[in-house]
Amino acid sequence: MIFRAFKGATGRVFILLCLMYFIMYVDRVNLSIAAPLIKGELHLSNTELGLALGAFGYCYALFQIISGYLGDRIGARRMLSISGLFWAAGTVAAGFASGLWGLIAARLVVGIGEAGTIPTATGAIGRWVPKARRGFAQGFTHTSARFAAAATPPVVVAMIPLFGWRGAFIVLGILSFLWVVVWWNYFRDDPSEHDGVTREELAELPVHDREVGSRIEVPWRRLIPRVAPVTLAFFCHAWTLWLYLSWLPSFFVGEYGFDLKDSAVLSSIIFVAGMVGDTVGGLVTDRIYQRTGDVNRARRNTMLLGFTCSLVCLSGVLFIHDQILITGCLALGLFFLEMTEAPIWAVPLDIAPRFAGIASGFVSTAAGVAALVSPVAFGAILDATGSYRPPFLVSIALLGLGIVLAFFVRPDRPVEAVARTADTAQPHPAALRTSP
Repeated sequence: MIFRAFKGATGRVFILLCLMYFIMYVDRVNLSIAAPLIKGELHLSNTELGLALGAFGYCYALFQIISGYLGDRIGARRMLSISGLFWAAGTVAAGFASGLWGLIAARLVVGIGEAGTIPTATGAIGRWVPKARRGFAQGFTHTSARFAAAATPPVVVAMIPLFGWRGAFIVLGILSFLWVVVWWNYFRDDPSEHDGVTREELAELPVHDREVGSRIEVPWRRLIPRVAPVTLAFFCHAWTLWLYLSWLPSFFVGEYGFDLKDSAVLSSIIFVAGMVGDTVGGLVTDRIYQRTGDVNRARRNTMLLGFTCSLVCLSGVLFIHDQILITGCLALGLFFLEMTEAPIWAVPLDIAPRFAGIASGFVSTAAGVAALVSPVAFGAILDATGSYRPPFLVSIALLGLGIVLAFFVRPDRPVEAVARTADTAQPHPAALRTSP
């Protein structure tokens, strides 16, 4: 099943989406890698540098739902091309920034561009990936993003001696522009309109009774309550994920006395465990669905497994003092936490295939809010208590809330109450056409 996801025209589209997740994540975190050099050259204070680093997050959180709506309205081909142009232009502009406000403006543009990517890509997956492989598709695309988090530091550091930090940003922006060109020329919103798609591939794909660009009223009153549980569950996930992303090296140094080099190595090992968890979660939820035909059980049970085991592993921080054991606990905690990513992101497609971009926009907004709040809250609690354990307690409590919310996620009850929806078992109509 894994290899089939990369074969044929549908596989090449999936590879392009994985590349997008990788490239946009590189452009998202590259500023933090070059931050010491930028701070010195532009004569920024720590507060000013923090403003520049945080500028991305504000637009990223604000434009999720808007971008998801536009993705549903104009299609993934145009929307992801527009998004790519924005984040590529913002990345290049950062290389020409002459001061704080120029740098902030560039990062705002990157945030606007990347806000449209995951919700719109989710809609594209709904059209180009069979329902039985949606979990793997969502898990592997997010694995690509996590891999970028691990690969970006050495890549940017290696580029700086060759091009300088400004040149590194310009090169990365040009690579993003190249992805846009390939995407625009290869992708089609309707798989049946793609010359490279075979009838066998079409027979596996879901039927979509809504054409891209068609005007249809969004059922906000039904959609919002249905997507709320999975949105809140993802907030619990994202809060804990940003604890790892923001404070893990400091935790190792402050609580266990590691030096910065050792803490970086241990953090990398832990993030590799998270990458594996993304893909495993997708395989598990797909396997349950294929064996039982019960999409509710497939999504819910995988979420329950991930949240519960992550809670247990993360609880080790409260009473384990051995350095090796705590590293193992944190690695397993992130592995199981990331297992929930694939089923969570598959739910918007299950609930609202017609409005996957909008539904995914709500979920992604939760991640944006967590990205803004979680690191600050961790630091404030740490300052107030002088201990790393209370901030971890907050994450443990939120993981418990995630367990409860999993029971309220009902992907088996789609918003569309019509006889023929995007998720019927019928083959794509184009697959039934006979050759002349």
